[in-house]
Amino acid sequence: MRRGLDHVVHLVRDLDAAGEIYDLLGFTVGARNRHPWGTENRIIQTPGFFIELLQIVEPDKIPAAQGEAFSFGAFNQDFLARLGEGLSMLVLEGSDATHEKAAFDADGFGGFDIFDFGRKARRPDGQEVDVGFRLAFARDPASPDFGAFTCTQLNPENFWSPDLQRHSNQVTSVAGVVLVADAPAEHQAFLETFSGCSVQRALDAWYVAQTPRGSIDVMSREMFTERYGVPAPGGPGLRLAAIRFSTPGAPELRRSLAARRMVEEAIDGIVVVPPRAALGATLVFELTPA
Repeated sequence: MRRGLDHVVHLVRDLDAAGEIYDLLGFTVGARNRHPWGTENRIIQTPGFFIELLQIVEPDKIPAAQGEAFSFGAFNQDFLARLGEGLSMLVLEGSDATHEKAAFDADGFGGFDIFDFGRKARRPDGQEVDVGFRLAFARDPASPDFGAFTCTQLNPENFWSPDLQRHSNQVTSVAGVVLVADAPAEHQAFLETFSGCSVQRALDAWYVAQTPRGSIDVMSREMFTERYGVPAPGGPGLRLAAIRFSTPGAPELRRSLAARRMVEEAIDGIVVVPPRAALGATLVFELTPA
């Protein structure tokens, strides 16, 4: 089954400071939420997709990874210690975690237990509600710095909020994510299993999977820098480098961010917020008709 983009994890050291940056970028940022394993998050939603700003707040509560038990907290704690702030995990929309785990295991990209959890969430009106999730983890053995899992919403009516999807930058949807790798073709099999989508070669150093919600582009680091004018994250295997958004407000956003020196001026037709201004992430805003 083809799986659309669900969310990305943007790992930061200071959740409130990250919220302020995303606010400057014109996003509506949700309230703080607490996980029982020592992390807290804030959510930025578009229809069917969100950014999870994540901070490690209680390191002593983070469980170590053991056997087939994947530790979300430990993965991000290690990522932050070694690589710093940035985009640490890509999450696709799940529908049947048992089936997804079986598919990942069968192709050699799994080996982890399904993980169920719930937490309290605060809606824009201040009401506390219960949300729940069921996760099936995947791994590319060649990509130790790339986290991947599917997420099935158990209480979607409590999670998604139209009020949180209204942004002053006029972002209407996620257009896609961009991964980088030294040899993109070597990760085609993993991405096809993970996404359930065909991964097509666009150019020798650029492959694309068109999911039901946004595209997954994987390109060489050189091509990424040539296309977006910013450095690509390094390391072995895949790394999550950028999020692409659709907005009819891109020209106004460019003018606003240029005054704050938060935008790369050299890119024609798109607005690129570089890692130096977005806590290790590259954020791309693409013009769409109003």
